[in-house]
Amino acid sequence: MNHHDASQDEPAEHLRFWAYLSALEQVTDADEARLVSEVLTDPDQAMAQSAILRHLDRGRATELLRGPAYEPWAASMAQVAGHHSLLTRRLREWSLFRAITLKQPWHPDVLLDSSDWLQLKAAATSNTRTIEILAQYGRTKRIRNTARTNIK
Repeated sequence: MNHHDASQDEPAEHLRFWAYLSALEQVTDADEARLVSEVLTDPDQAMAQSAILRHLDRGRATELLRGPAYEPWAASMAQVAGHHSLLTRRLREWSLFRAITLKQPWHPDVLLDSSDWLQLKAAATSNTRTIEILAQYGRTKRIRNTARTNIK
């Protein structure tokens, strides 16, 4: 019987994706922008951007959201993500989500123009104004229903 390593069956871009995620999980604050920039030089752009999106969504943005370190971090990430519209949009949406969470000023049109991802996330917050807007005008039935269940 021939025993072989399962990683031989894994496409190279999948292995790089998991290696990037592992490196991003462990990166220091000082090296984060450099590493993100490095990942974005990968020839497989869809995979590279997917790894960065996951890093933003699962880690850094969530960690920093409520504190003063968020704004310089977001500015640094926006600079690195510059010409990657998907990443730039997600950073803008995280900033909107921060404004909603901290009850800072924001415009309803910006929320209604945002992605399903952000609308669904915002529908589950405790921001009454956000929930009322999304219960009525959310893009999908799921978003509207999520918002309705959060109306107090």
